[in-house]
Amino acid sequence: MRLDKAVALAAAMSVAGCAAPSPRAPPSAQALRALEAVHLDPAAAAAMLNAYRASHGLGPVRLDPALLTLAQRQADAMVAGDALSHDVAGSFFTRIEAAGVDTTRAAENIGGGYYSTEEAFAGWRASAEHDANLLMPQATRFGIALAKDARTQLRAYWAMEVAADPDRPAALATAHP
Repeated sequence: MRLDKAVALAAAMSVAGCAAPSPRAPPSAQALRALEAVHLDPAAAAAMLNAYRASHGLGPVRLDPALLTLAQRQADAMVAGDALSHDVAGSFFTRIEAAGVDTTRAAENIGGGYYSTEEAFAGWRASAEHDANLLMPQATRFGIALAKDARTQLRAYWAMEVAADPDRPAALATAHP
């Protein structure tokens, strides 16, 4: 697998702007109910992302099982570490390589404190670096995940991975006699 290290490094950007503000106080019963109601429908997220990409003249992405798994591992690791970090489960480059994702371009968006897919996407669109990942021209596949724990600072942690299909060598032309 080849992965553009510059893209991987760009994906490991500062997390400023990745999180909605959230107090550290214990959650109220109302906050617990609100967190319980947070859910993710990956197909609906794909439709949302594809509509956004289409509005910018870009092609669609498809849900990819390896990227869904990678995103879920990242979201779970952020909950376990109570940390909004691209590196909580290892560097992005290491994680994507270990997942066996064959690509030359990939990126990751993370976020925390969002109580809906729409809020997570709005947060990413409001950040130039995250928005660039949503609109990566080469992206053809993606995975998205949510992990929750009321005992953590941000309570709801989101991860999204986007990747290009692998470069395929051009077919060799065969001469026919």
